Amino acid sequence: MHLMTVPRIVLTAAVIALGSPAIAHAAEIKVIAANAIKSGYGELVAGFDKSHSVVTTYAGTADTVKRISGGEVFDLVIIGSDGIDRLVAAGKLVAGSRADFAKSGVGIAVRAGVAKPDASTSDAVKAAALAAKSIVYSAGPSGLYVGELFRKLGISEQVAAKVRQPSSGAEVAAIVARGEADLGFAQVSEFLGVPGLTDLGPLPASIQNYTIYAIGLHVGAPSSDAAKALVNHLRAPQAAPSIRKMGMEPG
Repeated sequence: MHLMTVPRIVLTAAVIALGSPAIAHAAEIKVIAANAIKSGYGELVAGFDKSHSVVTTYAGTADTVKRISGGEVFDLVIIGSDGIDRLVAAGKLVAGSRADFAKSGVGIAVRAGVAKPDASTSDAVKAAALAAKSIVYSAGPSGLYVGELFRKLGISEQVAAKVRQPSSGAEVAAIVARGEADLGFAQVSEFLGVPGLTDLGPLPASIQNYTIYAIGLHVGAPSSDAAKALVNHLRAPQAAPSIRKMGMEPG
């Protein structure tokens, strides 16, 4: 009788040793992502496969490119698409792995307590910049565009002395809210629901610029299969409401 049960015991032990599929494929996925996508991205990750652990580091695009170029390894990198393309060209991210995640326009905000300026036209934005005592914009994609915008508006020299451009990763919204600058430019998502500032909304269409935030897979990704599953989750049709909630458009 006991001999008849031995094969079953051995089989049971083998099943336990192999583990269930969910346990066997559980992984820690390491992500480095731009500050601009923080709110919507966090909501999306919360709904991802609970058998995996997603650990996310937030940083600016320029800082992220520097870190990855310097040898840091994350499974996924989510930053402005130009940065993803540079890292692919440098052989740090897998060729062909770029997957566009969300599109964001540039927003404008002022410190709470400062008179709310008109920002509905390019001339109004120009006047607001000239009138502001201090201006801050990021070192990331939106900041690069704002610097170019000031040149196109012909006010670069006039505002140069009052412009502050913090290091990559510093959040413009926090700087404005702390009263360290009167007028701020950043991705629209960064100004949503932040106490201590007045969100003036996106730049007018005639001078608007969009940054595409894209995802890239690291060539040395320790958990590449799980990371690919996360990419599919972030880009699924069901992700659209969370992306729009942070002031961006899917893809």
